[in-house]
This record gives sequence, structure tokens and C-alpha cells, in this order.
Amino acid sequence: DKKLLPFYDKRMSSEVSGDSLGDEFKGYIFRISGGNDKQGFPMKQGILCNHRVRLLFKKGMSCFRERRKGCRKRKSVRGCVVGPDLATLSLVISKKGEQDIPGLTDDSRPRRLGPKRASNIRKLFNLEKKDDVRNFVVRRELSDKKKKAPKIQRLVTPAMLQRKRYFRSQTRQKMVLGKKLKEEYTKRLSEYRQEQKELRAAEVAKKKKEKKETTK
Repeated sequence: DKKLLPFYDKRMSSEVSGDSLGDEFKGYIFRISGGNDKQGFPMKQGILCNHRVRLLFKKGMSCFRERRKGCRKRKSVRGCVVGPDLATLSLVISKKGEQDIPGLTDDSRPRRLGPKRASNIRKLFNLEKKDDVRNFVVRRELSDKKKKAPKIQRLVTPAMLQRKRYFRSQTRQKMVLGKKLKEEYTKRLSEYRQEQKELRAAEVAKKKKEKKETTK
């Protein structure tokens, strides 16, 4: 229990030095990522207490999996503050110490998957713009004969450039057409207003003429 005292009253995602756990963890810094209490209830981030609470859960919340669409459920979860009632505490190594932990930091495992984005493949193999990225894709072996390669994202191909040019020309044509239609509309509108003005003037003149004739 004395070894665990530095972890008590610390919240999830806070960093704690591993010196108290023993000499083999000297220099290590651990981040608290979660845990379970003695009855198996999981810790939930954001609940600032060191005991159990019952919350109404819905889709998208941690510690809950939606069984039916739109379903909500009230569940018991443990607060995010570390206490002596915890059975398990999950830690993530933030900083490596002086000694290696056997089975954890002593063996280096290669990456199972290579990069997928074209720019990341160029960065990994230190390629130039003119180099073809497709020749440098990291292929994963499924069996003796079969190999699997990811679909390269953001790959600049002649077809893509042609499509881009086509879309740009379409936009340009629409702009030109819109400008032409606007000019035609303004021209027609001015003509229509002139016609209306002339009609109004003719009506006024007619009324004046009629008025003169009646006064005579």
C-alpha cells in the first residue's frame, strides 16, 4: 500500500512518477488511463469522485455499448479519482526510465502496417516529388504467395489532374454564363423600365387632352 500512496487522490490521465513502485521503475513516468474497483465496475473520466455513481448512458458515451437504436441505460460506474478500493489500475508509460521492463520495453516490435498517405510514404523513404510512391508501398504478407498493399491516399495521378482541370473549366464556364445572363437581364430590365415610362407618359398626355376637351 505504501508503494501505491503517490497514486491515491490522483485523477485519470494525470502523470505519476514510478520511483515509489521499486528500483526497476526508477525514472519512469506513468499516466493513469483507467481501472476497476473490487466489484469490477470501471472508472469513467469526468466523474470527479472516488466512489460509485449511477448514470444514465446513451450512445457515444464511454463504458456503454448501445444494444438497440436510441436505447439509454442507467449503469453504475466508478469515479475517476484513484482510491484504495480499486482492484486494478491501468497505467501507460509516458517516459521511459533507466532500466528496461522485461516483456514490455526490452523488445522492439516492428510496425504491422506501413503508411497509407502518399506524403507520409515520401517522408518515410525520403523520396522526391518525381519518385513513384507506388513502388515503395509497405506490403503485408498474408500467406506464402499472397501480399496485401494499402490503397494510397492523396495520390496525384494524371486522371486526378484531368478531373481537376475538368471541374475548374466547368466552374469557369458557369461563371461566364452567369455573367452573360446577368448582363442580358439588366439590359432587358432597363428596356422594360423605359417602355413602362413611355406608356405612363402617353397615358398622362391622353388624360390631359381629354381634360382640355371637356373644359371647352
